[in-house]
Amino acid sequence: MQNNDSFLNTSAASADIPLLECRNLCKSYGALPVLYNWNITIAKGRIVGLLGPNGSGKTTLIKLINGLLTPTSGEVLICGNPPGVESKKVISYLSDKDALDSGMRVEDTINLYSDFFEDFSEERMYGMLKRLSIDPMTKIGTLSKGNREKVRLILTMSREAKLYVLDEPIGGVDPAARDYILDTIIKNYSPESSILLSTHLISDVERILDDVIFVSNGQIMFADAADNIRAQGKSVDQLFRETYRF
Repeated sequence: MQNNDSFLNTSAASADIPLLECRNLCKSYGALPVLYNWNITIAKGRIVGLLGPNGSGKTTLIKLINGLLTPTSGEVLICGNPPGVESKKVISYLSDKDALDSGMRVEDTINLYSDFFEDFSEERMYGMLKRLSIDPMTKIGTLSKGNREKVRLILTMSREAKLYVLDEPIGGVDPAARDYILDTIIKNYSPESSILLSTHLISDVERILDDVIFVSNGQIMFADAADNIRAQGKSVDQLFRETYRF
């Protein structure tokens, strides 16, 4: 296990620029620290679980990665660049908040994404909608919660991004929808890309994780490969429960 002063380096040594690097990253609101001294390196070809209870700093990190917050100190680099115009070209972000316009049709949302993102694949999007039996002419507001979450996810995964950042992608949906969402994540990302997935529902996502980062009270408790945890005879979920004493 690695402590919070260590890097999670999720691939063999390489000259490649990491997809994501956090260096001594701190975020505070006034005197209240939210993230303290985070050091993370994520290379390509990995699905990384950002795991911790609600309020542990997961969403704050994700907002920093996407340029929605600025660090108090330290830095975030995406493919060697700070958050900004260049990073937005390579990050596909699924927020924990549903911002879809209920008055729009699914097709309207696809057209919006296609116009906005050069790497958006309409073919991939329509293919997944067909498998889900979701009519593109359906209004967003008439979709069930599960189908609405699926539409949000496949919009995100239909980009040819380098880094997919998913904030609680399975929160609030039924088990069948969770299974589809996780299968979609696995099938629709390239070995040249990586996924950072935030959740507190460890048992649901464990099967897809290559690496894990356990966080609590704004600090990284440790980071390691999921297989290293399993080699000790424990599941990620079991270790998570022991660590947080659930």
